[in-house]
Amino acid sequence: MRSRLLPLLLILLAGVLLALGFPLAVSQAAAEQQRVVVDRIDDTARFASLAQFVTAPSEPGERRETLRGELERYHDLYGIRAGVFYRDGRAMAAAPGRWKVPEKDEADGARAFAEALAGRRSHDPPQVWPWQDGRIAVASPVIRDGDVAAVVLTDSPTGQMRSRILKGWLAIAAGEAAAMLLAVGAALRLTGWVLRPVRTLDRATAEIATGQFASRVAASGGPPELRRLAHHFNEMADHVEGALEQQRAFVADASHQLRNPLSALLLRIEVLGLELPEGSEEMASVRAEGKRLARVLDDLLDLALAEHADAAHVALTDIAALAAERVGSWLPVAEREGVTLRAAGQSAATGWADPVALSSALDAVVDNALKFTPEGGEVTVTVTAEGEWVTVETADGGDGLTEEERERVGDRFWRSGRHQNVSGSGLGLSITRALLEAGGARLSFAPNEPRGLRVLITVPRNAPDAA
Repeated sequence: MRSRLLPLLLILLAGVLLALGFPLAVSQAAAEQQRVVVDRIDDTARFASLAQFVTAPSEPGERRETLRGELERYHDLYGIRAGVFYRDGRAMAAAPGRWKVPEKDEADGARAFAEALAGRRSHDPPQVWPWQDGRIAVASPVIRDGDVAAVVLTDSPTGQMRSRILKGWLAIAAGEAAAMLLAVGAALRLTGWVLRPVRTLDRATAEIATGQFASRVAASGGPPELRRLAHHFNEMADHVEGALEQQRAFVADASHQLRNPLSALLLRIEVLGLELPEGSEEMASVRAEGKRLARVLDDLLDLALAEHADAAHVALTDIAALAAERVGSWLPVAEREGVTLRAAGQSAATGWADPVALSSALDAVVDNALKFTPEGGEVTVTVTAEGEWVTVETADGGDGLTEEERERVGDRFWRSGRHQNVSGSGLGLSITRALLEAGGARLSFAPNEPRGLRVLITVPRNAPDAA
């Protein structure tokens, strides 16, 4: 989420800075040119005051020479072409000497001269940008007896002005860059402040999804809306945990309370069976159903205890040795069923698990594999250590499960429609999953080739606190 929110904020901040920077750069360039134009207007006004005393071209040349000298010194000092021209364009005095009124195709100078002939001073020449090699023409009229007698025209190079504009733009760009860096830092802190409660909520939600219902969120940071969300999340988690606790307590209490009357009922059935003929099919059916009900109640109680148990007693365990021990314990059952049961894989592989819970899980998995493997089949328990996990794989030779059935296997009371004739309550794998998850292990299912089912118990090789 931060990778999406941060670029959006940076784009908005960059847009704001550019929106402020462009007008500032244009204003700075216009101010520099305006300063040059004002200086030229002052210069042309001074030359116009000198030119007022020079009348006709046939007048004695002392004043004319004085004006010409002033123009030449001005040109030598500043490199600006300057001249005073009569209305018909003839030069009264000019520097350099051969400079004349620009032709009409030289738009800037010709337009300034025309404005001065109309009695107006130049006030708004076109803007010259740093990448342009332009010049600035400024003209002022020479007024005598209320009429325009001549025009003072200056033509200024813009190199220094463009250099100053460029330096100003560099300063603006540096300021924009510094502001952008500050904006990036502020955006990082802002997004971190906003998203920190979101990450905490996400982590707590994931923990609750994996069965850690005691996970809560500290509603002390971030915006008020997220603090309220964290508070409501904690309330929701409290309600969910309370409801699950009530459900588990009900299942455990109901299972425990039903066992005593069921035991009394089974005892009375046995007493009643003494009065019936030996081998009565009805009595055998009643006994079988009573024992099945007792097994279901025991499994329900085991499931409630497994889900309600505190943290598992996880310790470094030789998974391979434990699996070999359980295989040895189930060999008599496998021989009675006519199924080959063998251990394979690594002879030594350690992982972090609750030995009691893992033993119970292996018993349930091997028991299921032997039940569903036909006589003459084979069940293999393979131990493999790879990466950060140790895997105990139990592969049977039964009918296996379809993909849809594999998605449901392990649900409470669920049994495949093809295996309803096999004894069981449908709670064994649910108990196994609860026992394994309490210790950080996992239970999964996959097809076995060419037929059958593979049940995989995955145990972490690293200690839970290190992980």
